Amino acid sequence: MEARILFAPQVVPGSDGARHLAYELRLTSFQDEDNPLTLTRLDVFTDAGKAPLLTVEGAELHRLLNRVAPDDAPKDGLGVASGRSLTLFLWLNLPAGTPPASLRHQLTFRTAKGELQRADDVRTRVVATAPIRIAAPLRGGQWLAAEGPGNALSHHWGGMVAIDGTLSIPQRFAIDWFGLDAANHSLRSKHEDLTTSVDEDWIGFGQDVLAVADGVVVDARDGIADGKPLRPLEGPDDLTARTLYGNFVVLRLAPGIYAHYAHLRAGSVQVRTGQRVKRGATLAQLGQTGSAGAPHLHFHLSDRPTFEHSQGLPFVVEAFTLLGQGKIEETFDPTTPSGASAVKATPRKNELPLDGSIVSFPR
Repeated sequence: MEARILFAPQVVPGSDGARHLAYELRLTSFQDEDNPLTLTRLDVFTDAGKAPLLTVEGAELHRLLNRVAPDDAPKDGLGVASGRSLTLFLWLNLPAGTPPASLRHQLTFRTAKGELQRADDVRTRVVATAPIRIAAPLRGGQWLAAEGPGNALSHHWGGMVAIDGTLSIPQRFAIDWFGLDAANHSLRSKHEDLTTSVDEDWIGFGQDVLAVADGVVVDARDGIADGKPLRPLEGPDDLTARTLYGNFVVLRLAPGIYAHYAHLRAGSVQVRTGQRVKRGATLAQLGQTGSAGAPHLHFHLSDRPTFEHSQGLPFVVEAFTLLGQGKIEETFDPTTPSGASAVKATPRKNELPLDGSIVSFPR
């Protein structure tokens, strides 16, 4: 069994008040076909710690995959057939105190013959530097972080890209920002069939998209027409910004740190490649271009200016107000309560908005 960490994790404080590590453990079996292995238990330890930080075993291991387990999923663990791979998506809550410098993983397997085997020293370093701090990519209003950090079932974190023999997850910490009204609805009027809506019906459409830091535009495009909400999308020919993003801007914030803004409104991009921009500058407007089912801003940071071969990086937003928690599918009908759970409006500083967070940004 080969076990490897795809990308060293970095500690990031979340909008839930906890510190997290997000990373992936990929397993590939080279076991004999007539005696396949089943992963029955995973223990994660910090540094030289003796008590595990996390233990997952039996049927609970299925929740570490980026797909919902079928009803008839095995209760004793995860089978890994010979020559096959599976990826475990790990989201750790760290205890108070000094964060670990490394993690150690202990994997317990059972063979088809009932033998127990163990990999006891699968390690990864933990990146010591703090995640980059950015300003808000949008202003004011209310915004829902859909398909956001911490959700391994999202198409972002679960979107592993294999090109030329390398694996990467460009959207590991990506967020699709949907605009909401004061009652947490994303549409201005009711539609029995959402495919009859138009872009202007969506609260966020046309809102300004902002530079999250001083930077240099390394790539940008405009001229792609906005789509029609919730209509079928054509599959991309390849996995690049120009097949996925529609109209977009990519900013270099620092060496090895790039901000990606996608699905921008047709005709709204105000910057060009090579241009220096200041934090808070208007780059474009929120739209629906490229692989977008409805108007929203796709935003993420990565270590390269391209989508392909890049690794998604964590970040924290300097200031926002946490208003509640919700799901995008609960926001479509403005004639019924949205279903969002409200919290006392709480100012937050230097945290990563997590999946389902409803926030407002400074104006």
